[in-house]
Amino acid sequence: MFKPLTLRTYLLVAALIALALALPHVIDDSYLLHLMILSIIFAIFASAWNLVTGFAGLKTFGHHAFFGIGAYASALLGINLGLSPWLTIWLAAVIAALAGVFIGTPILRIRSMPHVAIVTLAFAEIVRITISNLQGITRGELGLWGIPAFEGFMLPLIGEVVFNPSVKLWYYYLALGLLLLSIGLIALMMRSKVGLAVVAMRDGEDAAESLGINLARFKLLVFGVSAFLVGLAGAFYAHYVSILTPMAAVGPDLIILVIAMVLVGGLGTFSGPIIGAFVLTFLGESLRVLDDYRLLIYGALIILSIMFMPRGLATIGSFFRRRPAEARAD
Repeated sequence: MFKPLTLRTYLLVAALIALALALPHVIDDSYLLHLMILSIIFAIFASAWNLVTGFAGLKTFGHHAFFGIGAYASALLGINLGLSPWLTIWLAAVIAALAGVFIGTPILRIRSMPHVAIVTLAFAEIVRITISNLQGITRGELGLWGIPAFEGFMLPLIGEVVFNPSVKLWYYYLALGLLLLSIGLIALMMRSKVGLAVVAMRDGEDAAESLGINLARFKLLVFGVSAFLVGLAGAFYAHYVSILTPMAAVGPDLIILVIAMVLVGGLGTFSGPIIGAFVLTFLGESLRVLDDYRLLIYGALIILSIMFMPRGLATIGSFFRRRPAEARAD
């Protein structure tokens, strides 16, 4: 399924990482840096959802539950137990993964993908309603505030690393590090024997099972890893924005946005969710004045992507190379 990695690929990835590292020093604008950080958070979320749906073929519409679980778990551990966010984001990601295994164990044995989609969406609504009603713990719709920020430290040869609302540079670098970790984990997973089994399972469950692939085990593995990464993104989001509400962390608009990002960027590709996250985050911010009508624009983008670029913006290069070839053939 995946092409062998060439020297050109490695050089391209290295160049993109170098560009991402240098970008904050080129863009001296706190607002744009904020949008970059949000784009990276959504890129982690979208990549994790793409792992389940694009690579494994599991139609799940409830991944925003794990984002909310990770966000609230990390925030509450920091507020109530005084634990450092450097620790709580990983604990929260593990809690989200355990929640994924808990809900995935019964539903992933179901062969009917529509039923899986409905059950996961219902699970996310249960999580949102539970968070809203536990006002004594989560403060419900009033919002959970007082979330501790990441502690700063001294970095040799660089100086003091500071995390506060007015200095977003190190939030950006931390988010970028989490994105690289997430993409690296997904790439290693999909380029291993596990990835081959997952793709075989997606392309034909009966055929994969006849080859001795344990469908339930691999579905649960992919689902758990995906939930872990989404929970990690949610945990970082909580300590970045410093206030949480059920609709912001577990609202259905969140999964609609992520699905749009993946479909516009490219379902079943490594770079597609990242491209879609950046495009729709910046586009959504520019269309903020339209309020709820933004969802109509997201829907239109999905339709146009499916019509003209079924594999998303990640394949735009091959799309333009193909058009002249088709014209010459005519």
